[in-house]
Amino acid sequence: MKRSLAAVLLSSSLAVPAFAADSYTADPAHTYPNFEVGHLGFSTSRGVFEKTSGKITLDPAAKSGTIDITIETASLRTGWQKRDDHLKSDEFFNVAKFPAMTYKSSKLKFNGDKLAAVDGELTLLGVTKPVNLTVTDFKCANHPMTKKPMCGANATATIKRSEFGMSTYVPAIDDEVKIEIQIEALKD
Repeated sequence: MKRSLAAVLLSSSLAVPAFAADSYTADPAHTYPNFEVGHLGFSTSRGVFEKTSGKITLDPAAKSGTIDITIETASLRTGWQKRDDHLKSDEFFNVAKFPAMTYKSSKLKFNGDKLAAVDGELTLLGVTKPVNLTVTDFKCANHPMTKKPMCGANATATIKRSEFGMSTYVPAIDDEVKIEIQIEALKD
């Protein structure tokens, strides 16, 4: 009798659905991965990627989630077409061979209820390396205009581009590249 009661309790507890994480889709109109890199010791060059897509799952109660973002490398813009063309060439982003870079993570770190950091992997030029993001200004709430749930944040990291095989003109053009990402994502 004890065994059958335990079996019934165990099987009924397995039948209760677990709470699922909420799924969000990155808003391409409000998501801007950008970078800055020192140029010849004189100035800082900056660029932005204008086409980003992806999914984020968040389970604040469990302090967990996932990130899967794709950035189209051909959408790179710096404000000067000749530089854009050079950066898209095989000396830098090689957009013909590598039309996208990705960032994936299942290791989100929270400070209380706020997302504070993400440990993930960046794939650039076919090379995958760990990249940790520091997250600030994290907020989830109803959008003030659409009244639909959304989340937003800013994230930063610094990488060494040579570790991904992008070593053209190092050290004249700095090896260290600062990455900043502003993202907003709407709940599915």
